[in-house]
Amino acid sequence: MGSNQTWITEVILLGFQVDPKLEVFLFAFFLLFYSLTVMGNGLILGLIWLDPRLHTPMYFFLSNLAIVDMSYASSIVPKMLANLIMETKTISFAPCLLQTFLYLALAVTECMSLVVMSYDRYVAICHPLHYTVIMSWRICTILAATCWIFSFLLALVHITLILRLPFCGPQKINHFFCQIMSVFRLACADTRLNQIVLFEGSVFVLVGPLCLVLVSYMHILLAILRIQSKEGRRKAFSTCSSHLCVVGLFFGSAIVMYLAPKSSHSQEQRKILSLFYSLFNPMLNPLIYSLRNWEVKAALRRFLGKKSSV
Repeated sequence: MGSNQTWITEVILLGFQVDPKLEVFLFAFFLLFYSLTVMGNGLILGLIWLDPRLHTPMYFFLSNLAIVDMSYASSIVPKMLANLIMETKTISFAPCLLQTFLYLALAVTECMSLVVMSYDRYVAICHPLHYTVIMSWRICTILAATCWIFSFLLALVHITLILRLPFCGPQKINHFFCQIMSVFRLACADTRLNQIVLFEGSVFVLVGPLCLVLVSYMHILLAILRIQSKEGRRKAFSTCSSHLCVVGLFFGSAIVMYLAPKSSHSQEQRKILSLFYSLFNPMLNPLIYSLRNWEVKAALRRFLGKKSSV
């Protein structure tokens, strides 16, 4: 880097660029959704923690997903809410890179967690007699820890490549958070290497895991169809359909965001997609699992019954 280049110390998040009166409405709207995200995932965590019947590998991974969802939304939404009601919409460059790192790491963690959850369902339905041996608590802990460690290491690779770039402007990011592709535009150097690594990483953590999930569910579907009991088939379909809904929402929005050609979506459309998988998706996950999963609904009824009897 040349000595005449200066590093920017803060950036301006342009956000949604709407009328100030509409910004107040958006603040209230997004605050409601964020509150529902935290409360919904917190409720899932609380039910799993308090109900011994939910102390199984499946709900261990579901609680892990709830932690990821709350952390993911919390890495983006509070700053977005603050910018909606503040005149100065700036963020220092170091916190901006930290936000980029956290959202990358947590997004990959969610992706890996969904793969592990599909493997858990595959073992439970296709190899029920060996389930407790294969999915021991030791294996579950290793799988969950691997998801987190791998994700944070991959995010660290992207941040390390970003830090080798000189950032001398422009100081404006046309987004509501420090999304990695928007950060690339702040650099006054060639970012082709960063974009290639980002694309290859996206293929690795989206296409590969999605294929594994689909293969797992093909085997699961065949196994469910062989179940003689109607009640057994209903319970299996109920559990698996909720997981498939979450998989479809997450992978669908992420693939459109990171693997679709740049020209196919405007910047405003990309903001909406980012909003979907950073706020709406984490909010919908606990709702999907609570409505589609009979064990979670039963645990909630038991909890409410205890509260009313006190």
